[in-house]
Order: sequence, then structure tokens, then C-alpha cells
Amino acid sequence: MPASPAAPAAPVRALRTLSLLVALHVAIVIASNYLVQIPVDLLGFHSTWGAFSFPFIFLATDLTVRLIGKQPARRVIGRAMLPALLASYVVGVLFHDGRFADLQALGVFNGFVFRIALASFAAYVLGQLLDIQVFDRIRQKGRAWWLAPAAASIVGQALDTAAFFSIAFWRSSDPFMAAHWVEIAWVDYAVKLSVSLLLFVPAYGVALAGIARALGRVPEPAAA
Repeated sequence: MPASPAAPAAPVRALRTLSLLVALHVAIVIASNYLVQIPVDLLGFHSTWGAFSFPFIFLATDLTVRLIGKQPARRVIGRAMLPALLASYVVGVLFHDGRFADLQALGVFNGFVFRIALASFAAYVLGQLLDIQVFDRIRQKGRAWWLAPAAASIVGQALDTAAFFSIAFWRSSDPFMAAHWVEIAWVDYAVKLSVSLLLFVPAYGVALAGIARALGRVPEPAAA
């Protein structure tokens, strides 16, 4: 009996989903590495615009674990980390301090930007792998739908923030960041956590249901 023409549909759809998730991760990391170079004052405390963009990565990771599983989510991290590192360096050099530089800037190695990109690489890998582990463990216990993404955000973003700021700005060549990185790290973590718990955790349930329907799957009761 000839194979059904629709047979390859599931693998093709899974590959397309995986590719889109990798692209999403890379895009968020690039945007955050650019925005972290732009300081902002929040109620008298020093922070950066990157605090508002990076929580998207945890939303994307948690959706990845829920939709395609723990091991495929780790593959997303593995495929995204090197492109994100390279692209972050290029974007950081071209848009250093939020201003577009000449393309010739790529011909000169920028140690400050590379350190940010390397810190982002380490923080991304450590934070996301911890996020996946915590999220998956809590999800398997069948707890309330919001508990897994909330707990994963708390611990994952703590590790991510500590790793990123200590690697990127401890004894940095940038006087402002060298003097204020600890304060900025704490404010950054508070902002990211607030954004995650107040905005992205509720958005997680809505996004999961919408994506599951788009993929032709029935949303899990825990995410309803």
C-alpha cells in the first residue's frame, strides 16, 4: 500500500518549529546585547534597556519545553548559542553605545563588545539549561500551570543575571559599568523578574494555547 502523501508532514512541521524557535532565541539575545549597552534610570537606580527584552527568552524557552519536550529544548539552546554569540558581537560593534558605527569598525577587534557577547553566551547557556531543568521538573508534577514558568524564571534569571554582569563588567574598561555593575545587576534582575511574573507568566498561558492550536494540537489542561 503506497505511503500517504501526508506522512512527512509531522517531521517537516517539527523541523520548522525547531528552526523558528532557534531564530527567536538568537533574535532576543542579539537585541538584549544591544540594549544592555544603553543605561536607563529606574526610580533613581541604574539599569539598562536589556532588562525589558531578555525575559522574552525565558518565555520562549518555557514554551519550547511545553510544546516539544526537554531534550528538543536543549537542542534549541545548542543550535542558538554560537550564532547568537557571533551575531551579538557583530551587532554590538556596529551599534556600540546605541549609535551606528562605520562598517570598518568590524575590521578592528573590540574587546569590550566581545566580552559582553561572551558573557551573554555563558549566561544564556547556564540560565536556559537551569530554566529547562526547573520548568520540566515542576511541570511533570502536574502543579498549577503558572508555577513552572514562575519558578523557572526566578532561578534561571538569577543565574543568568549573575553570570552575565560579573563576566561582562567586573573590572570593565567602561568606567560607568565597572563602578555600577553590581547595582545594575540587582535592578536588572528585579525588573526582569517583575516583567516575567506580572506580564510573561500570564502571557505564557495565552501564547501556549494559541501556538498549540496553530500546530494542530489540543492545549494541555494545565495551560488553559
